[in-house]
Amino acid sequence: MTKDDQLADAFIQFQRVEKSASDRTLRNYSQALHAFQSFMEESTFPGWLECELEDFRSYLYHCMQSDMARSTIRLKFSALRSFYKYLVHRQGLAKSPLVELQLPKQERKLPTVLNQSQIIELLEAPLHAELSKQAPEWLPLRDTAILELFYSTGLRLSELAALKVDDLDHTQGIARVLGKGAKERMVPIGSYALNAVQKYRQAASVHEGPLFINKSRRQISTTSIGTMLKKYLSMTNIPIHITPHKLRHSFATHLLDNGADLRSVQELLGHASLSTTQIYTHVSTKRMKEAYDKAHPRAK
Repeated sequence: MTKDDQLADAFIQFQRVEKSASDRTLRNYSQALHAFQSFMEESTFPGWLECELEDFRSYLYHCMQSDMARSTIRLKFSALRSFYKYLVHRQGLAKSPLVELQLPKQERKLPTVLNQSQIIELLEAPLHAELSKQAPEWLPLRDTAILELFYSTGLRLSELAALKVDDLDHTQGIARVLGKGAKERMVPIGSYALNAVQKYRQAASVHEGPLFINKSRRQISTTSIGTMLKKYLSMTNIPIHITPHKLRHSFATHLLDNGADLRSVQELLGHASLSTTQIYTHVSTKRMKEAYDKAHPRAK
């Protein structure tokens, strides 16, 4: 193993152990480092500690010329910047060559959200689905509970799949959630979601361990939840593609539509920065303007 490989491996280990980075983040970091190294090797890679600002400018130009999405470019360079920050603080590098690099501005795409009637249609879909012979009778109740909990709490897909029975306090109507960076937060749960979870747990005899289980009574995977959502979406008249994360978007937007303050929504979503949450104010304002234009007799 070369010195450069050792530096990269030590960085990934640092992110895994000290920063509690998710598997997805670790994979993104590894891919970003490998992609830059592969690009540089066309003109001989000088080594991580010898790379200069011009090397990264050339790579940025290459990424932009290849019609790579701005979000993807920024993700790659975010990983590289984190790596060089680590090299400065842990490996004695004098200065990061990326400090003065200017990246293209992030494209601001408004999140796709469902309206409230579409949400209701989706939440009711599991109870109208035909049950296969191999499926346990409690399966529709589980799927209803998952969808209700998504919309009620705005949890990330990974957070919801990882929930344990003991993470829910039914008396207080609260879920204890372990989010990004192993940060714990408490999230309120609405009565509809609590009732749906209670019905599912009673029917499936789930009293301890993972909250949501599969047919083999093991913890449900994030992939299975995504597949489940896709199945129920096909049973509705909803004309847009919906992922679990878009249910999170809908949760945040509907809260703001109905008067919730931005700081509270930030805490509910588990966002480290308020600027991440502010995208939902644009969605809410846009919906308010559309409603005004449609309803006010002198709007146009």
